[in-house]
Amino acid sequence: MPAPRNPVALTGIRDRTGGQHWWLDLADFHQNGAVATLHNLRTRSAEDLERELDVITARQKVTLILPSLYSELEGEALPAIVDELNKVRFVHHVVIGLDRASQAQYRKAQQFFERLELPHSVLWNDGPRLTAIDERLANAGLAPVEPGKGRNVWFCIGYTLARADSDVIALHDCDITTYSKEMLARLVYPVANPAFAYQFCKGFYPRVADGKMNGRVSRLLVAPLMLALRQVIGERDYIDYLRSFRYPLAGEFAMRASILPAMRIPSDWGLEIGTLSEAWRNLAPRAVCQVEISDAYDHKHQPLSADDRSKGLSRMSTDICKAVFRKLATDGTVFSKEIFRALKASYYRHALDFVETYYNDARMNGLHVDRHAEERAVELFAANLVEAGHTFLDNPMETPFIPAWSRVQAADPDLIRDLYEAVKADEAEIGGRGGHDQRR
Repeated sequence: MPAPRNPVALTGIRDRTGGQHWWLDLADFHQNGAVATLHNLRTRSAEDLERELDVITARQKVTLILPSLYSELEGEALPAIVDELNKVRFVHHVVIGLDRASQAQYRKAQQFFERLELPHSVLWNDGPRLTAIDERLANAGLAPVEPGKGRNVWFCIGYTLARADSDVIALHDCDITTYSKEMLARLVYPVANPAFAYQFCKGFYPRVADGKMNGRVSRLLVAPLMLALRQVIGERDYIDYLRSFRYPLAGEFAMRASILPAMRIPSDWGLEIGTLSEAWRNLAPRAVCQVEISDAYDHKHQPLSADDRSKGLSRMSTDICKAVFRKLATDGTVFSKEIFRALKASYYRHALDFVETYYNDARMNGLHVDRHAEERAVELFAANLVEAGHTFLDNPMETPFIPAWSRVQAADPDLIRDLYEAVKADEAEIGGRGGHDQRR
C-alpha cells in the first residue's frame, strides 16, 4: 500500500512480512491527574527527538543498565538490542549485569559485548570477586536475600554510583524482541531534559503481539486488585497512584542519578511494583511520570506455573500481592483474615468482569484471547492473593528490599570503591580488557 500523503495525520507500522499497514491516528492525550502521562502523538519524528537528546546529553550523562542472564546472549533478542544500541549516541556508558555465568561464559560474554560500540562494563555477579563483596555485605547484614533480577540491578546501581559519572540512569530487560533505539530515547528524554522536573519515569506500551493480547498479570491481577482494594479498605492515595500507571509491570524505567542512593530495590518478583512504591515514598507526585515508548512490544513470556507456586506467573503474582500489602501496611492500613477473605471475593468478581471486557476488546480488534485460560489465571491469582495475605499476617516484618546504597556506604564506606575495583580486576584478568575505566 502506498504511503499516506499526510504522515502526521496517519501513521504506520511494518509487519513481520514487510508489508505496511496504515491507520488514522486519533491520538490519546488523556491525563489521569495522579502522575503525568507523556504520549506519543506521532507528531515528532524519532530522529528529531534523538537529535535533541544528543545536545542534552553533552551535559547530562546517561548510563544504561542491562540485567542479563548468560542464556540471553544465546537468544535472538539481545544481539538485536546490541545492534540497535550501536546506532545510539546519547548513552555515555552501558552497565551489563551478568547472572548465571561460569568463568568461561563470562569470558564469552566479554567477547560477545565487544560488538557493542558504546563504552561498557560487564559485572560477573557469580565470580569470586563479586561473591566476596556479597559475603562482606552478608556479614554486615546487608546482602540481597535471594538471587534474581533485583539483586542483579542492585549491584549494577552500586557500580554505577561508584563510577560517579552519571546524571540519568535508564534500565530495560535483555529479552525484548521488538526493541528499537526510539524506545530508549523516549524513555530517557523526560528525565534527561533539564527543563522538565521529572526525576522518575516509567515506560508503557500496548501488550499485543502475534495476534494475541498479552500482559496477563497486569490485566488480570493488578488492575482488578486495585479496584478490589479500594472497595474493601476504602480510598487510598497509594492505590490511586498505582492505578494511574498504564502498564505498572513494565520493566523499563529511567531516573535521575541523584535519587539512586536512597532507592531500595526489591529482590523478589515484586521488583516493578516495589520500584514504583519507592518512587512514591521518596518523590513528590509531580516528579514522577510515565511515557509511551512503543507501539509494539514483545518479550519472553513466563509460564503460568499453576502446579508450582515458586515459578512463573504464579510466583510473580504472589510477590506482587505481598509488595502491595506491605506498602499499604506501612501507610497505616490494618489487615486481617476477614479483610483478605473479602478482598479475594471482590477481586474475583472484578477480575471476571475484566476477562469479559478484554475478550470483547480483543475480538473487536481481531485479536485472540483464550477465555478458559484467562479464567484459569484468575482462579490461580485469587488463590495466590489469599496465600500472600496469610504470609503477610504470619510474618508482617518480612521485607524483600535490599538496603539502599546510602546505608551500605554508611556501614562500609570502602565497599563501593572495592566493588568498582573488583569489576575492573575481573575485566583485566579474565575478560582481557585492560581499558576498563572509561570515565570522562
